[in-house]
Amino acid sequence: MDAKTVGAVATMTGVSVRTLHHYDHIGVVVPSVRTQAGYRGYTDADIERLHLVLVYRAVGLPLEQIRTLLDDPDADVVAHLQRQHALLTEQADRLNATIKAVEELMNAHRRGIQLTAEEQVEIFGTTAFGDEYAEEAEQRWGDTDAWAQSQQRAANFTKEDWVRIKADVDALLEALADAKRKGVAPGSAQANELAAWHRASIQRFYDCSDDMQRCIVEMYLADARFTRYYDDAEPGLAQFVHDIVVASIDR
Repeated sequence: MDAKTVGAVATMTGVSVRTLHHYDHIGVVVPSVRTQAGYRGYTDADIERLHLVLVYRAVGLPLEQIRTLLDDPDADVVAHLQRQHALLTEQADRLNATIKAVEELMNAHRRGIQLTAEEQVEIFGTTAFGDEYAEEAEQRWGDTDAWAQSQQRAANFTKEDWVRIKADVDALLEALADAKRKGVAPGSAQANELAAWHRASIQRFYDCSDDMQRCIVEMYLADARFTRYYDDAEPGLAQFVHDIVVASIDR
């Protein structure tokens, strides 16, 4: 049987030898045979499994869940690939839109033009809640340390920073919706990773303690505008986000 060494597989796939050894150690991709020189070798089926791992990683699945999926004898590989294809297509569409927006900003700067706020909204899309909510937020929290901190940090963001932030917010929303659809349980490793991502998205603007994050997700249920924002992406998502965050704090 023709088998390839770890070095050859690394060269073919672009996956580092160190990562391949890690995948072997944790049982995600284990080379099936020994070469004549006594080294462990990767078969075509092993390399296909590696590519499946890379696909699943591209849409944010943790390695433990990937291993469980790939080791399931009843798993429908085609169905899984179709789902991942759909998710990757959605990500590609968002990325292409962001690339187009950056290109328009670049062209504007080359021409020495400062885009108006309205033109920027046209390029990047509207925010979740708009100016009316921003004014209300300032009235409610304008005298807090968190508000002052968020205003200071936001003032230092470049246009490129805002592009990256928007892309990350979109990716987080999709990851949360996907986890809700798949029945990810609050308190599980994947749910806790998503709760940590949620907190990190807030901490770009101000320090977020356990109590602060809990208050924020409670607001998702108390304020219909927040509920609608999440539930438009996936029915029941606001409750799901609340539950995974609370479970991650109380663990």
